[in-house]
Parts: sequence; C-alpha cells; structure tokens
Amino acid sequence: MAKNSFKEPKGTRKNLFSVMERLVRVDRFFENGLPLKYLPNVLFTILLIIFYIGYNHYADKNARNINKLEAEVEDLRAHYTTLKAQYMYSRLQSEVQKKVKPLGLVESMDPPYKLKMPAE
Repeated sequence: MAKNSFKEPKGTRKNLFSVMERLVRVDRFFENGLPLKYLPNVLFTILLIIFYIGYNHYADKNARNINKLEAEVEDLRAHYTTLKAQYMYSRLQSEVQKKVKPLGLVESMDPPYKLKMPAE
C-alpha cells in the first residue's frame, strides 16, 4: 500500500511562518495527546498575563485621573487668584467709600483720638 505524503508545490515561497513552523516543531508536543503536565505552568503564566494587563489598565486610568485633577487644580488656582485680586481691590478706601455712599455714611474729617484711662 502506498503511503500518503505531502509534497510542496514547486515555486512556493518560504515565508516567515513556514520557517518558524519548521524550526519550532510545536506538533511534537501533541503527538501523544494534550500534555497535562504543562497545564499548571500555562495557567500560572496566563494568570500573570491577566494581572499584568489589569495593572496596566489601572495605571492608565490613574494617569488620566491625575491629569484631569491637575487641570482642575490649575483652574481653581486661577479662580482663587482672581477672587483674591478683586477682594484686595474692594478693600481700598475709595471703593469702600463708593459702596457706603448710598447708605448716607461719609468719611470723618477729624483724626481719631486715643482715650486715656486714669490709673487706679
């Protein structure tokens, strides 16, 4: 009886995957079925990969959150500086005078004087 064999057609190109298949020979691991002795190592490696991917996603989320908060802090700092400048301007004597004029209050022209209590 004749044995079936695969013959590569003439003129086929050798690409990267065919070269890797010839060099690695993964099919020899599965000649006797699925090798269960490697299963714990494979599962452990998959678990490590899952943790690694999850940690990268967590780190990226934190980096985006930090950038967002830094922008918010910068906006709040600018708002604080604006409010502080407005407050400092509103404390000027001329500004206070403008605000209390509708109430009928006027600036005293007499200088303040000090009260002295007699010593007992």
